[in-house]
Amino acid sequence: MNVNKLYFGDNLHILREHIKDETVDLIYLDPPFNSKRDYSVLFKTPKGHESDAQITAFEDSWHWGEQAEREYDELQHQPNTDVAEMIIALQSFLGKNDMMAYLTMMANRLIELHRVLKPTGSLYLHCDPTASHYLKIVLDGVFGHHNYRNEISWTRSQPKSHTTINFPNCRDVILRYTKTENATFNKVYGLHNPKYIADFYKYTDPDGRRYRLGDLTNPNKNRPNLTYEFLGVHRVWRWTKDRMEKAYKDGLVYQSKPGTVPQMKRYLDDMEGQPISDDWNDIEHLHGSSGEFLGYPTQKPLALLERIIKASSNEGDMVLDPFCGCGTAVHAAQKLKRQWIGIDITHLAISLIEKRMKEAFPGIVFEVEGTPKDAGGARDLAERDKYQFQWWACSLVNAQPYQGKKKGADGGIDGLIFFHDDKSGAKKIVVSVKGGENVSVPMVRDLAHVIDREKAAFGFFVTLAAPTSKMKEEAVGLGFYKAEVYGPEYPKLQILTIEGLMNGTERPRYPDLSLGRSTFKRAQVEDVSGEQGRLL
Repeated sequence: MNVNKLYFGDNLHILREHIKDETVDLIYLDPPFNSKRDYSVLFKTPKGHESDAQITAFEDSWHWGEQAEREYDELQHQPNTDVAEMIIALQSFLGKNDMMAYLTMMANRLIELHRVLKPTGSLYLHCDPTASHYLKIVLDGVFGHHNYRNEISWTRSQPKSHTTINFPNCRDVILRYTKTENATFNKVYGLHNPKYIADFYKYTDPDGRRYRLGDLTNPNKNRPNLTYEFLGVHRVWRWTKDRMEKAYKDGLVYQSKPGTVPQMKRYLDDMEGQPISDDWNDIEHLHGSSGEFLGYPTQKPLALLERIIKASSNEGDMVLDPFCGCGTAVHAAQKLKRQWIGIDITHLAISLIEKRMKEAFPGIVFEVEGTPKDAGGARDLAERDKYQFQWWACSLVNAQPYQGKKKGADGGIDGLIFFHDDKSGAKKIVVSVKGGENVSVPMVRDLAHVIDREKAAFGFFVTLAAPTSKMKEEAVGLGFYKAEVYGPEYPKLQILTIEGLMNGTERPRYPDLSLGRSTFKRAQVEDVSGEQGRLL
């Protein structure tokens, strides 16, 4: 198995065909939630099968269909009979509805994820309260209820102030399971609470070390070997007499006056910090003003993934994210010197991760499987799924798919880019993608009309086929855009070929491109020279 790799495709196929048994140390997955948003886009997998139970990173509505029915049947005939009985019971209770399609897909993939996990491995499943209780039942069936470890609550947003009959929901759930009881776990600590320090660490040695006093007596009174007299006090002690005498000589035992019960000194500088509980309210969610935010709607903060990766893996371990979205998990894994595998079913997500990783880690080397690597691969994608081709082509010019990737009439716009030329605000670029073998002058004229209608600064005509000389003349005839503050003039309508964008011989030209003020922002360059550091 190759390491540091991105896969485009249905993660069920990728897991079965490319990931070997017990090769992964840590799995984090943040599957799209079943929260009934107004999305219903279906996609074709690389094998050409429509997948009713697969959705893109931006869509999270599920529907029962042929694919869900097929996967439901698979679950009844796989070796884990606990899962078979569990999924039958769930369908009996829920029926064949959207939630059941979601749980069926998840059960099938969790079986594969359990297979690839090492005996020392852990799985963290990130979800919201809409389906977390059902997913916990599915995980109990796959991993065994005895391998449940935690239900972590992460405060993902501030409570909303709008009127509602419910308490505002501002948390996500992260379910932690392990393959066995021998899972890797590095205890996580946060900073000490200042009030706690002031209230309890009230004593100071002459050298300035702060300490608190702890009980040295044993709660179990039936311990004859620990029952003895020490400093004039007869008790059942926590330590043997030899250990107690040594601690006293080392200055670790305190007695206020003769006859009082001795106590143990607990020094503040020996404490690693406040142990982190299963209530994670100390990691701020991402928002538009965050320098880390790339513009991806479900992006999670790096600190969240860093905590998970530090706690349940070590340097050099393999981290897998089968729903990798914008790549926060693989970014954190690379930063913390782990190996990684990411899988996603949208070309847009894979392209975004490629861009993010290369910007954050200059010189990084990793492989990408399943995405077009040349004009032939792009042509194949265009023939199989024109929408996936359009969204992938938009990523080549760093454009956002138009209207959140809704299919249907687009008014001649496939993608949008926003840029800043001066302080007057964002300006717009419209993108038109053509995946056919024949392109013509009327298509260029159509884009010119769209530029005028949308009051856009530029139009990018992205084409798989080579443009004709007449098309280039038509584009030049639209004139130039003059940067308001700096820079040269730029053609208002630019024709860009897929082949040229892929091999680097062509690129879109407009002001402040180097600043990355576009739909998806540039990732910050990471400094990976240091050690892992504290598990904060």
